[in-house]
Amino acid sequence: MRVELPPEPVYFVNRDEELERALRAVAEWRSRSRPLVLALSGPGGLGKTELAGLIARSLLDRYPFTDGVLSVDLDDFRDGDVLDPGDVLTQLLSSLDVEPDQVQASYAARCRQYWNRTAEAKMVLLLDNARYASEVVPLLPASGGSVVIVTSHGPLREFEAGAAVELALPPLEERAATELLELIVRDHRLAADPEAARAVIRLCEGLPAALHVAGRWVRTHRLRPLSRLIADLRAQLDEKGVAGVEYMWDTAYADLSRPAALLYRLLPHHPGETFTHHSATALSGLGPEACQDALEELDRAGLLDLRLLSLTEAGQMRLPGPLRAHALRRSRRETADGEVAEAQVRLVRWFVRQAQLADRFAAGRRLTVVDLLDPVPGVPDVSLEDPQAAASREVRAQRAERAARWLDEERHVLFACARLAHGRAMDTEVVALSEPVWTHALDHPHQSEVIEVFRLAVDSAVRHGGNAGWLMRTRCQLARPLWEAGEFGEAEAQLDSAMSARELLGDSERDRKLAASAVEHCGMLKGARGEWSAALADFADSRDMHRAIPNPYGVLLQTYRMGEASAKVGDLEAAQRLLSEAHSGFVAQQRERLIGRSALGLAGVLHQLGRTVEARELYEQALARADRRRAGIDRARVHEALAELDTAEGNLAEAEEHRTAALALRRRNGLV
Repeated sequence: MRVELPPEPVYFVNRDEELERALRAVAEWRSRSRPLVLALSGPGGLGKTELAGLIARSLLDRYPFTDGVLSVDLDDFRDGDVLDPGDVLTQLLSSLDVEPDQVQASYAARCRQYWNRTAEAKMVLLLDNARYASEVVPLLPASGGSVVIVTSHGPLREFEAGAAVELALPPLEERAATELLELIVRDHRLAADPEAARAVIRLCEGLPAALHVAGRWVRTHRLRPLSRLIADLRAQLDEKGVAGVEYMWDTAYADLSRPAALLYRLLPHHPGETFTHHSATALSGLGPEACQDALEELDRAGLLDLRLLSLTEAGQMRLPGPLRAHALRRSRRETADGEVAEAQVRLVRWFVRQAQLADRFAAGRRLTVVDLLDPVPGVPDVSLEDPQAAASREVRAQRAERAARWLDEERHVLFACARLAHGRAMDTEVVALSEPVWTHALDHPHQSEVIEVFRLAVDSAVRHGGNAGWLMRTRCQLARPLWEAGEFGEAEAQLDSAMSARELLGDSERDRKLAASAVEHCGMLKGARGEWSAALADFADSRDMHRAIPNPYGVLLQTYRMGEASAKVGDLEAAQRLLSEAHSGFVAQQRERLIGRSALGLAGVLHQLGRTVEARELYEQALARADRRRAGIDRARVHEALAELDTAEGNLAEAEEHRTAALALRRRNGLV
């Protein structure tokens, strides 16, 4: 059972009434096709996220939510103030074990896929930091057996009457706030000077987040009496005119060392919502150890959220929204001229290099149009390892998977870096970033930001104007997600422009591979349109171009594509010959994914030719490889093919077993 929740908070008081109301609402819920929505609202710092997690854990203890808890912070999917619900649906479908290549391309189809996948679900869905009810509605599961917990800074009044149970959180009353402060501080001074303690509590305005900051601040100054601390606080409050939480954060900031204060001012300028120790080092220029010390100091001061740290392999951290805004205000007041620009340029160049390395390790050495960037002085690379340096196939596979996971975990930062680099006219970096996005998109198609990045890369290539390879490559990259989304006309226009740029290429090996790749993309677009005879001609032309370079892998790939196209047009003898040649070559080159897919294609042709014994052997090989790769949709296709073969041979029981297995795999991906 999947439970996507951070560890429980160490200290949590009160909120018993809200918890009891939530549990009572669940016990009384009777709908069969609509989930119960619990809407927690209140200003930042009230502990809404912590309460939502507590409710979710209490529900798991009391009720059989067999599908567990899914959790999404909607702020992670915003571009500025705009949320892309399609991207959120992609994340939710992934959490529901839908294979990445089976996520539907269009938004409407993705909604139907999500509703289909959740029609019988029994799960808790936690949606953090919603701003409007319209953001939540497309994400609701399609079952009355589920509960959705939504947190927002203000009431979501757009919900229809009765559509949600509203739980508005007030600030903590003085007694509860005192209890929380005593748990955080555990200091005799609170009891010795209750009036000063009440003054601290009043300054915090009943906000748990502010009480945590104040408690850490009181612990830091253990020799000073509270009365002296309060006097200092009030003097600064009068001088700055900042009340409540803002004042407490200002006070914590004032006690930071110079490196920690610098890092705090720069962090809101980090692209994306999350950062890591490595990227913070690149942004700050402090060096690894000094940056680590600064991060720990920010944590101790209550100015950093480390809850994500243990949940991702990349070691991600974040500044919560209110703290991010506070850090930005401090930056505007105190950052030196050019300091932010210098930090961002350094970070983008470091991140480009990391993405290039992850791309190379995940996909193998392949055609690229931007060479690997040099290391950034004083900033180490992420600890990814080259699969080709490993002796065993198992270790090579593990290293490649690790690199692919890094690209997935850091995808939002990658996308944000592309936007930042484009805005700063760093055209080389934008084009370089588009290539790891391409690798990521092959395994995780239909993410809306992918098309945006490829558009930025095309624009940067055009703006640069002096590199025909960039123009061709970026337009080909953009064309594929366009035709996958059904935008055939625009995809064709991009490929027409790419073919025009072909006339500007030179005669280097890279340029000749680019030209052959562009012809292949033209064939793929025609195949997507069902124009297989025309596609076959393009693949043949591309293969001839690869032979002339020579590029053996390119020849094999086009041979495989020609075999698929030949089968589509009904030339089974040619298809059998081409697919056999491609399959043998992929085996020799250890191209795992293409070995399985070529085996499946060849088996289908052999089955049509009546060579069922050979077909069955290849089907079983393809199934074994798909099992090893955990490629759910490939496994379903092989099971369906084996069901047809067994039906034709009269093995009805075996055929039914294969159909059942295929149906289970497709249901798991929400495609039934």
